[in-house]
Amino acid sequence: MTNRLLVWLVARGEERMEFKCKKAGNECYGLKELMLLSEISERLIRSKELKNDLSVILELLVKHLNAERSFLTIFNRKNATIYIEAAYGFSSAQQARGKYELGEGIIGRVVELARPIVIEKISKSSLFLNRTQQELTTKDGKELSFICVPVMEDGKVTGTLSLIRPFNPHITNDENLNLLSIIGGLISRVVSSKQERMEELELLRQKNQELQSQLKDEHRPVNIIGNSGKMRDVYSLVNMVAETNSTVLIRGESGIGKELIADAIHFTSKRAKNNFVKVNCSALPDSLIESELFGHEKGAFTGAESRRKGRFELADGGTIFLDEIGDIPLSTQVKILRILQQREFERLGGTETIRVDVRIVAATNRNLEELIDKGEFREDLFYRINVFPLYIPPLRERRDDIPLLVDHFIEKFNKRNGAQVKRITTSALNMLMVYSWPGNIRELENCIERACILTPDNVIHSYNLPPSLQTADSSNTQAKGGLMYTVEQVEKQLIREALTTTKGNIAKAADMLKVTERMLGTRIKKYEIDAWRFKV
Repeated sequence: MTNRLLVWLVARGEERMEFKCKKAGNECYGLKELMLLSEISERLIRSKELKNDLSVILELLVKHLNAERSFLTIFNRKNATIYIEAAYGFSSAQQARGKYELGEGIIGRVVELARPIVIEKISKSSLFLNRTQQELTTKDGKELSFICVPVMEDGKVTGTLSLIRPFNPHITNDENLNLLSIIGGLISRVVSSKQERMEELELLRQKNQELQSQLKDEHRPVNIIGNSGKMRDVYSLVNMVAETNSTVLIRGESGIGKELIADAIHFTSKRAKNNFVKVNCSALPDSLIESELFGHEKGAFTGAESRRKGRFELADGGTIFLDEIGDIPLSTQVKILRILQQREFERLGGTETIRVDVRIVAATNRNLEELIDKGEFREDLFYRINVFPLYIPPLRERRDDIPLLVDHFIEKFNKRNGAQVKRITTSALNMLMVYSWPGNIRELENCIERACILTPDNVIHSYNLPPSLQTADSSNTQAKGGLMYTVEQVEKQLIREALTTTKGNIAKAADMLKVTERMLGTRIKKYEIDAWRFKV
């Protein structure tokens, strides 16, 4: 670097002119550069606070060359993002906006290609993104030139150095590039140190996110499988309401696991050691539902040969789960309303008032508001049970949980049937990921059980899945999503599989998928995939 610098400075000094210099005015352009480089070197030798000195160096660069602005970026290899580290002539808000992906705009291309770029007139360039929202001409309307060079350390790009100056036809591109390249070489060690520090902070952030994720997983009920964002929100609500005695209404489509949510609420509550009584209201005939819920006295009706306690009485001190509460007849709804209000009832055929301390958790897949409009469900009862509503999203809205559920069901049926199914193929998993799942988790479980029975080699293949999953028409996915939607779902799953195999290593995953690291990074960002979650 020293020999190169001396040769270049001598060449610049030979251009010294006795008359007015066309490049810089009265003072020789070459001497100005020599003075600039000398002062930068002294600053670096005396440097104690690197970041402040970098800003000072950029100020020297701008003032010595009568430029408008200058800035230095750092390339963070951990997340393939480029940030403005120091600048002169930019506001703090403009600096904050200066973020670039690898290969994006001029800055991203300089880092990706490790080659300098000069834009003579930025107002006429489509490559200039103007991410910082700066002026594209001088105050008096003159064109501005943009010079960007890579800052290299040990043959690797650590960042970029950029200068924005008024366009001067007397200064060649080589002269611009040579000066910035030499300055970049002088500060390369400083930039490399900043890069390492930034990446260490990024690593600490990732570890912090992993710890937060682990804390969230600790709050996940042990009986429920799924780690998607929507389900984590449900777990958070379950943990909050479980500590109370409030009535809970679980809503959602059939087959999504509402009963499991009810289990989680009871067994993480203070009532966990007491009875948990479950009642499927839709399975009980209207003539028997009152007897089942409230009990009956001997002789209350034909066949009532002895006194019998009802489900509410059995659940005293614990929790009762009323599944499909929307199917309860109006005559019974009145009595349930009384229990909610006063915590008391009488057995069928009896006169004794029985008081109970019971928590009610209800669930339904029906639209109770529509039932109210039709006169099939009491409005006052609705408001009594809707104290803390919990909506469970259908499986098609949380497809990220499908691979976890598949692994769980394979393990479950292996134990039940003494089988040794080892895995599911990518093509079969892709079919599961794009299917609409009208039957939700219950349908997925049946699908996997069938596939485990049919597989001849302990591997679930696409042809082991039901025919409804193997055609777009029968699965009703083509009309709802179309080609692009299906392709994106397949692509997303391939990326997840690669990240799982490589334990979150994006570079290895890109090599496995036969794409560049930049292309994979772009798609990871597009599909909002958290690569750090796949690390172990």
